[in-house]
Amino acid sequence: MKNISYLFLLMFATACAQTVPKTNITKEFKEYWYAGKAEITSYDLEQARYGEIRKGNAVNIFVTEPFSKKHNTKADENNADNISVLKLNATKKFNTGIYPYSIMTSSFLPVNQPKASLKISSSTQEWCGHEYIELVNEDDKFEMSNFSYFQGESFQEKGIDKEVVLEDDLWSKIRLTPENLPQGNFKALPSFVYLRFSHNEVKAYQAEGKITKGKMSSVYELKYPTLNRTLKITFENKFPYQILGWTDIYKSGWGAKAKTLTTKATLKKSLNIAYWQKNSNTDLYLRKELGLE
Repeated sequence: MKNISYLFLLMFATACAQTVPKTNITKEFKEYWYAGKAEITSYDLEQARYGEIRKGNAVNIFVTEPFSKKHNTKADENNADNISVLKLNATKKFNTGIYPYSIMTSSFLPVNQPKASLKISSSTQEWCGHEYIELVNEDDKFEMSNFSYFQGESFQEKGIDKEVVLEDDLWSKIRLTPENLPQGNFKALPSFVYLRFSHNEVKAYQAEGKITKGKMSSVYELKYPTLNRTLKITFENKFPYQILGWTDIYKSGWGAKAKTLTTKATLKKSLNIAYWQKNSNTDLYLRKELGLE
């Protein structure tokens, strides 16, 4: 009986391993993602906050880099254990009346087998205070910690089942394996920015996913029935599957003033550039090219 149970578990583990999507590393892929540059894409942003739409900018910075699982950071030295990841720094900046918001979410998705990020972190800064949340992909679970200026929202070492889809990974999965985006019914952990804005509990929620393919572009739709929220991401059908924009529909505001609004991002400009070398005052013109000035 023990041998039969062991064989069953082995077969189950093997089947699960075979379902992990693999990225097709073509010559075109290498020339685009391993050219020593980052892809920087700016968007006009209409952000729902406190029951109103706020004008601002969003910028997605995609770049490949070696990741050290041991240190949960970018690897500074060559090591056989380093993992090549597609890093996304997704930023948003907008004003709410007199005071500004600045947001960044960073995800580190393995290039070869992009099932789930090795780490996701998100921070929000505004005049009321700041908040930081981090997820680490451990062997048996996603382990999270949250630090917030809101009373009762901070926690450490909260575990989430690893079969849960991470919404913050969807953007990088579109760039690597769009054909394997989650469809049907499943459990998903909403984006950290949404959870921060809505003050909903940090946990997995029932979700529904589907892809609608058009002639030139496709739309990935993610619905959360219990949250009354729908996210739609539009992206090109051909490599490098550039993200053209997105909408996020949910209730914004407090109490009787809360209303269902649509956050919207529309592509402005995209540059492939080693931005870390462009830190001189003479490089400020690049911000104008991106529509950020």
